[in-house]
Amino acid sequence: MQCGSQPHEIDEARAGRHIYTEWRIFGDLSLVLCDFCSSNFDSFDPTFLGLPYGTRVGRDSPPGWQFIRDIQPFITKDKCCARCRYRLPFLEFVAHARELHSQHKDVA
Repeated sequence: MQCGSQPHEIDEARAGRHIYTEWRIFGDLSLVLCDFCSSNFDSFDPTFLGLPYGTRVGRDSPPGWQFIRDIQPFITKDKCCARCRYRLPFLEFVAHARELHSQHKDVA
């Protein structure tokens, strides 16, 4: 969902160079990532996801990610942002994460 708009990533998917998995993260949100993107997810600025600065967001970060299933990649056309190159499904995930985290900011 994150890197799938990049031509070299599409080539790598076709060549079978990555493993793709679906994860449950931030409660009920699900996210499909390649092995590189899932292991590198902790490099995101947490504020991009609506979390306070300094919050850990990687697979091993509390409360942790729940493995759902392995995914066989399939190539299809969809929308992506011309500026950031993220696919629409990833941007929708980010929007849902931000909404979810904004709801928890009001709780003392």
